[in-house]
Amino acid sequence: PHGFKSRKKLATARAGLLLLLLSVASADRVQTRRSEAPVRLFTEEELRQYDGSEEHRPIYMAVKGVVFDVTKGKEFYGKNAPYNALTGKDSSRAVAKMSLNPEDLTSDTTGLTEEQLQSLQNIFEGTYKAKYPIVGYTASRILKADGSPNPDFKPEEQPQFQIKDEF
Repeated sequence: PHGFKSRKKLATARAGLLLLLLSVASADRVQTRRSEAPVRLFTEEELRQYDGSEEHRPIYMAVKGVVFDVTKGKEFYGKNAPYNALTGKDSSRAVAKMSLNPEDLTSDTTGLTEEQLQSLQNIFEGTYKAKYPIVGYTASRILKADGSPNPDFKPEEQPQFQIKDEF
């Protein structure tokens, strides 16, 4: 009986991941008309390559495991810009605390206050999702450290891959 449960969990996780990939694939077709970057999964190493240090590369940063293309905000996020420290990584903790301290430049939100978590959510929705295209997810949002599916990941709760027109 125990083996059946773990197989069922794995099947459910696979189905969830498949659902996500299908929604990414269909959203990808819609998005690629306006954005050159397809929606994809980023490892920490891959995300680091988009930190604004190379002029020809786009600038990416992640908040809550969602990777945004912040290139159009180059004056804020580009090389030597005020918020460049936030780029090339998931900076959820720093965004929540409105901090640029190196120890806060992480996705770990453990121990944040309710106020800080609410601030993170408000900035995620009101700034990043409203202004910048979503180009992918961090692998840690979908997978645990050992590579197994993250049971807390629910494809149906993920932000939609839409780019809002700028006004």
